[in-house]
Amino acid sequence: MVTVLSAGHVNWDVTLRVDRLPAPDGEASIRSQRQSGGGSAANVAAALAGLEVDAGLIGSVGDDDNGLLARRELEGAGVDLEGLRVVEGAETAVKYLLVDDGGEVAVLGNDGVNEAVGPEDVDPERVRSVEHLHLTSQRSDTAATLAEFAREAGVTVSFDPGRRLASRDYSDALAASDVVFANDREVATLLEDEYTGSDVTDRVLVVKHGGDGARVQTPDGSYVHPGFDVDPVDTAGAGDAFAAGFIATTIAGGDVERALEYANACGALTASRTGARSAPTAETVAEFLQTRR
Repeated sequence: MVTVLSAGHVNWDVTLRVDRLPAPDGEASIRSQRQSGGGSAANVAAALAGLEVDAGLIGSVGDDDNGLLARRELEGAGVDLEGLRVVEGAETAVKYLLVDDGGEVAVLGNDGVNEAVGPEDVDPERVRSVEHLHLTSQRSDTAATLAEFAREAGVTVSFDPGRRLASRDYSDALAASDVVFANDREVATLLEDEYTGSDVTDRVLVVKHGGDGARVQTPDGSYVHPGFDVDPVDTAGAGDAFAAGFIATTIAGGDVERALEYANACGALTASRTGARSAPTAETVAEFLQTRR
């Protein structure tokens, strides 16, 4: 039985390791190339499965080779794909990730068919049957519908809207969310550049600072974790692994301080490896935290 549903994009990633991110009219050398599944919703679902959480996915892929590869990889990770829509005659979204020697990432890509799930495609009973719903970037009307079904059933909701927050109206989904994940830039968009602790009074706001850790603001106070010192190899997917770690801890009954530490460990371990689908297992995280205490 699925415990956490993750909803949003499912992509196929082509990761190009380069000596540097090219400047305008510049050139970079490709050191290596690899392919794997991607997309924030799919990354979180796969990361949750690796953390021994029963995870399901709501999203869409095409019936092309890339879609088949993405589905096989997710099935192999143990993700329930009952909510994954396969669109006949359509192309799966492909993202090209340029990763420099410092682990910084630039993304090129097409959206393909990764937003084919509309409100009319959502199975309300599937949403109502889980313990937690995690929303990522997707159509705003679909996100709002998913959040509404979850709230009606008492299912907790988290939302990581990502870089498209500035160009989409996610207000309904955000209003229904118990936990919101955002980086500093996205927080400025959410709160119109007026972020202070007093602005968040009725939900948990998790502000991600990348390699510098993260901050959690709750109605009862705020908590900061400085993160873990690792050598970054590829930061793609680190934020998704962070979210998975936070969710896995809180649904197991852990407090926000414990969740913040665990999430930072998941993000750090992912950033120290290659590929967006490189989140650690529960055993790996436990061993890592043991050595850092």
